[in-house]
Amino acid sequence: MVKIIAEIGWNHMGDMNLAKEMIISAAASGADICKFQTWSEERLKRGGWDTDGRREIYKKAQLSHEDHIFLKRVCEEKSVKFLTSIFDINDLEFLDSLDMKMIKIPSHEVYNLDLISAAANTFEIILVSTGAAKWKEIKAVAKAIDGDKLVFMQCVATYPCPSEKVNLPRMEELKKLTKLVGYSGHFPGIDDAIAAICHGASYVEKHFTIDQNLPGRDNKFAILPAQLKSISNFRNNYVKMNINHGLDLQNCELDTYNNYRGRWSKNG
Repeated sequence: MVKIIAEIGWNHMGDMNLAKEMIISAAASGADICKFQTWSEERLKRGGWDTDGRREIYKKAQLSHEDHIFLKRVCEEKSVKFLTSIFDINDLEFLDSLDMKMIKIPSHEVYNLDLISAAANTFEIILVSTGAAKWKEIKAVAKAIDGDKLVFMQCVATYPCPSEKVNLPRMEELKKLTKLVGYSGHFPGIDDAIAAICHGASYVEKHFTIDQNLPGRDNKFAILPAQLKSISNFRNNYVKMNINHGLDLQNCELDTYNNYRGRWSKNG
């Protein structure tokens, strides 16, 4: 069964009541996993974000240890898994203490073999987003990590991502490197998620919000609850459509076979 990840990320902008509301909505809309992002503004290197207001946003939106524990508890209450992206190896010990089985390596850190290797030694499943990655970097990750633990997520790191840049054929090449592949999409809608399921994705991740007018860049192109529900419904129907009933007619066709064939043909 394809697992659907609602990437809440930092759409909550530090408001834990809003984050809770987003978890509840995602769970009701068919998400299996709610994902957040773990960073510490204090460890952020100096850069353009120091003068354009982004540092202040990062500080406001960052999750404390208590926030992580709270969000994980809400996820458990709503029967969805808690997941987060890790950017810094210094957060590994704390995240391990949360008793999670899975961790996400964001596209920003796909080159960071030290972080990925340490995560692989700690967690059972490592989702690695492949946005903005050179193919040789992806192959280096595949060579360094146990293929049974590693799940490459086809991703194009542009926000939003136009349909002609989604590049689903790369998923077929990723399948040659790992047992499972997934998809992390930034297309403004759900067509990419539907297509990724048809391409064999085991995990499908989409940015999720309850209001696209909320502050923050990601809320603007995140999908809404009704769209998430549409992905979930398609996933469920797609699984049923792929049940193998063999080559012969099915029992449900017997009425047509016995009572309707040849009605208009004297040779029938």
